[in-house]
Amino acid sequence: QVPLQESGPGLVKPAQTLSLTCTVSGDSITSNCCSWSWIRQPPGKGLEWIGNIRYSGDTYYSPSLKSRTSISRDTSKNQLTLQLSSVTPEDTAIYYCARYSRALAAMDYWGKGTLVTVSS
Repeated sequence: QVPLQESGPGLVKPAQTLSLTCTVSGDSITSNCCSWSWIRQPPGKGLEWIGNIRYSGDTYYSPSLKSRTSISRDTSKNQLTLQLSSVTPEDTAIYYCARYSRALAAMDYWGKGTLVTVSS
């Protein structure tokens, strides 16, 4: 079992940068078993993959969000960070972090998610 916990401000003003942290327990984010993803779900819509960071530190982003997204990590704290710049109300969503297992070719562990509202 690998618990993941998202944290960060629940309210962000338009044009500012959304910043979230995912704290991972029970597994090292540098383990070559896995990569680590950020996913979001806007109200009334489906899940949208934002991007990920591999065990090596390489990052990959959704083409639609690439220009505004930065994913990083702090290996000493076993934490992941998501930064989404120039936010608008359309970025309001529940944000999740999740582990992707290379062996399973699937995301096997998810955080509970955190709601971020973009509003002035």
